[in-house]
Amino acid sequence: MDTVNVAYWIVAGLLALFYLYAGGVKVVRSRERLRPMMAWVDDMPMPAVRAIGVIEALGAIGLLLPPLTRIASWLALAAAIGFVVLQIGATTLHLKRGDRQIALNITLLLTASLTVWLATTWL
Repeated sequence: MDTVNVAYWIVAGLLALFYLYAGGVKVVRSRERLRPMMAWVDDMPMPAVRAIGVIEALGAIGLLLPPLTRIASWLALAAAIGFVVLQIGATTLHLKRGDRQIALNITLLLTASLTVWLATTWL
């Protein structure tokens, strides 16, 4: 395995783990249980929160399954780009709400951007 390949699996794997957890939480928890860690859920209808959770979980699977099976590997790049777009939207939402605690969003944006670069280099 070359270095870019190993780097992709490490970075994409960590990103996928995060989004599988975060997406799963949004799908199964109530608004009341989400509120302490995601105050923005009060501004959105629960079906939208649940849809974001499903999209995050599917994106996480998209980072790993296509390159693993070598079937439609380009979907991993699409998933990584999707996470970049998602984090731009999330950061914008936080800033519009007056929430300046965006360190996690910026970290996820940079990690997703790195995953895009690694995917274009490796896949």
